[in-house]
Amino acid sequence: MMHKKVKKQLEKLLGKEKVFSQKEYLVTYSYDAAGKESLPELVVFPGCEEDIRHTLRIAYEHKIPITPRGAGVGYSGGSVPIQGGIALVFTKMNKILCIDTENFYAEVQPGVVTYNLQQEVEKKGLFYPPDPASLKTSTIGGNVAENAGGLRCFKYGVTGNYVLGLEAFLIDGGKINVGSHVIKDVAGYNIKSLLIGSEGTLAVISKIILRLIPLPPYRRLFRLDFASLGKGAEFINQMIKENIGPSVLEFMDESSIAAVFDYLKLPKNSNLKAAVLVELDGNKGDVEERAQRLSRLVKDSQVLDYKAAETEAEIEELWSIRRNISPAISKYKPKKINEDIVVPIGKIVEAVEFINNTAKEYGLTIILFGHFGDGNIHTNVMVDPDDEDEMKRTEIALDKIFRYVISVKGSITGEHGVGITKKAFMKYQFSDREIEIFKRVKRAFDPENLLNPGKIF
Repeated sequence: MMHKKVKKQLEKLLGKEKVFSQKEYLVTYSYDAAGKESLPELVVFPGCEEDIRHTLRIAYEHKIPITPRGAGVGYSGGSVPIQGGIALVFTKMNKILCIDTENFYAEVQPGVVTYNLQQEVEKKGLFYPPDPASLKTSTIGGNVAENAGGLRCFKYGVTGNYVLGLEAFLIDGGKINVGSHVIKDVAGYNIKSLLIGSEGTLAVISKIILRLIPLPPYRRLFRLDFASLGKGAEFINQMIKENIGPSVLEFMDESSIAAVFDYLKLPKNSNLKAAVLVELDGNKGDVEERAQRLSRLVKDSQVLDYKAAETEAEIEELWSIRRNISPAISKYKPKKINEDIVVPIGKIVEAVEFINNTAKEYGLTIILFGHFGDGNIHTNVMVDPDDEDEMKRTEIALDKIFRYVISVKGSITGEHGVGITKKAFMKYQFSDREIEIFKRVKRAFDPENLLNPGKIF
């Protein structure tokens, strides 16, 4: 148990208003969206870099585990303090330090909410594309720690594609600067990329330098309905070959369509088995030209129905279908286990069929939707946590699904990270030698294993 002296040291250096041991604080910062729980012994809210330095130095001196935390909306248990210690919560470090419109970058603290940054840069005609589903609550620091993706990944890439540089603190309180303020930088080892997606296990990020791009002035949104997911995949493949260039390619399979159409009380064609949302963005003339080519492609294909959103209300209606999948599927069971497997895009239809067959084999309800353009399938297993038999069947089914994913050259996680929920499946994607290399890297940064211990491997 943590000695009271540690709390007093932190209170003296940071202020009592930043250090808490009351039960309500410990419980609040004991879990994330994965539903895993473990109480920290202290909750610390750093307000500046010196607060981070002091906290790490004291933790290092007393061999106390530190779990960095953003908004706690991750699905892998990555921000759960499974070894107790200190939960280091970055919600107070939420300043946008600068937006440089001449050099196209922003400097932000790790607690900045993703949506807030997007709104501020758009006021200046700039664009920060990464848009995880949690963007209105998730923080940039958390996004960097997980290398978060989002709906626009197909065209714009993931968080890591927009990180120019990082300032971070090592476990002993020493500060490092990695990357820079420019796009091209090949000096030295690429430590920046090592920290991106490291889930808070190597260093504590204190500042992020993000690349910005010009804001696309015009967007169009379309919904395409199909009699099968296979027909949808054929159409998407042709659309990509035709260089229509969508910024968003989202799919819903029969299970998610049934849930969300019922939830929103929408009329549904009985033949509807798959739906795809397509967004085009750019200059108006270019978008309209691509929209015309999309329309011609629709006429020459087996699209069941085609809706083109013209007004803001119509656009909102189409997006509401995608946004309401999560609340819609909650009717099936009290809890969802949300996995985010990735397969090559040519294997999406096969993967969906495999998962559906696995669900039938083990008597489970699995709802599927995701990002068609990059093969990222959100696999939602609906369960009753109190049903021990169902939880055991779920464990076996997920193990089978993860082994299949690796067999087709995919990945066990595309956005959510490994955390604690996918540790057991790392052996399918990596050899013992490769995992040992991960451990050596971890020891080089954190020899005492104090930074977010027990995660990834």
